[in-house]
Amino acid sequence: MRNNVRADDLTVFLAVLREGGFRAAAQGLGMAVSRVSTTVSRLERELGTPLLLRTTRSVRATEQGQALADRLAPLFANIELACTDATGSAEHVRGRLRLNVPGAVMPDILPPLLTRYQQRHPDVVVEVFVENDLVDIVADGCDAGIRYGTALEQDMISVPIGPRRQQIGLAASREYLARRSMPQSLQDLTDHDAIRYRLPNGSLIPWRLQDGSEVVEVSPVTKLVLCVNALHSGLAYARTGLGIIAVFANWLEDDLRIGTLVPVLPDRWPQFAGPRLYYPNRLAPPPLRAFIDVCGERINDPASADDQVAV
Repeated sequence: MRNNVRADDLTVFLAVLREGGFRAAAQGLGMAVSRVSTTVSRLERELGTPLLLRTTRSVRATEQGQALADRLAPLFANIELACTDATGSAEHVRGRLRLNVPGAVMPDILPPLLTRYQQRHPDVVVEVFVENDLVDIVADGCDAGIRYGTALEQDMISVPIGPRRQQIGLAASREYLARRSMPQSLQDLTDHDAIRYRLPNGSLIPWRLQDGSEVVEVSPVTKLVLCVNALHSGLAYARTGLGIIAVFANWLEDDLRIGTLVPVLPDRWPQFAGPRLYYPNRLAPPPLRAFIDVCGERINDPASADDQVAV
């Protein structure tokens, strides 16, 4: 690196990669788009190599740019951590908390946690990045991620967040069931219309239901497919009578209570482990430590000794 390369220019370069474009980076940094573009161009001249490939629709790193970003990101993260530790305390936390989360936690699990967190720590700015694939949160510039299942990144700490157990429920409108009749078995479901969700990899989320002591997959007639980023919106289509929907059971509570939806085969709804917060196996910055504390307050299960595990 040449001596006249500015740290501020490197910060702008990392912001462009993190935000996926010049305009988004400019908004996050509070700068003009033209200044962001000029800064990156100056950095490329100083280093003597192109760092970004620009098109009218996207921006991505060159091989040299990605290598530079991979080495800079942890350095700048440590600088931010040092500055945050120097200006904050256990009682007064300030700084920024970046979370990478799936869309499934956005409607109900995350809002009360963040509300309590920011009431207690008003000087922390929280950024939430919604992404349903498992990501490298360190390379992505995030402090922590939230995911379901056990397939988390290596060298991470994992703690429960929200409900310890969740359930997938089936429901349909009274109009739909009056027209098609209530299914009485898993076999009956294969003849019914379904509102399905598609994962980013292109596959449909399977319908797995309880059959005695086993969990089996059922293939209904797909009538509507929504991407997982629109997970919560599927209820509106179910209310209109389009078909049966499979979603988190707690999302159905209001509809079941007022009768806009009716439960379908409730004795076959499967249970699974709730979401987990994961973060690097190293010293967590104060904003993240404070968020972990808030999450821990919501864990009421007495079997909490093994809540925190390395994966």
